[in-house]
Amino acid sequence: MLKEFKEFAFGGNLVDIAVGLVMGLALVELVGGLVDHVVMPIIGIIFGEPSFDGALVATINDSEIRFGSFLTAVITFIAIALGVFFFVVKPYQSYKARVAAGSEEPAPPPEDTVLLREIAAKIGN
Repeated sequence: MLKEFKEFAFGGNLVDIAVGLVMGLALVELVGGLVDHVVMPIIGIIFGEPSFDGALVATINDSEIRFGSFLTAVITFIAIALGVFFFVVKPYQSYKARVAAGSEEPAPPPEDTVLLREIAAKIGN
């Protein structure tokens, strides 16, 4: 049972998942910083506020419905999703395609190369 656990834990899958999780969390922080410190200030330049948190607030019977906060969260989510897609998913798909292409049988050499090798082998004898 211990041997099976070692194979599972160190067989690659669990380590790959752990590395992916750490990289994903780091990417979320990176993209979150990009959104908070670059994108939202640009929105502030355009709309007058650096976020929509205070905008689009509906007050009904002392309850506030903050549509602006939701809109800010949507913008952050879209930025993170785009970052993950372009910096993780696309490179991974490209890598997997290269690996799959490399696992195929190599193409046979051209006929003239085969003939030249045969001639070189006969001359060398």
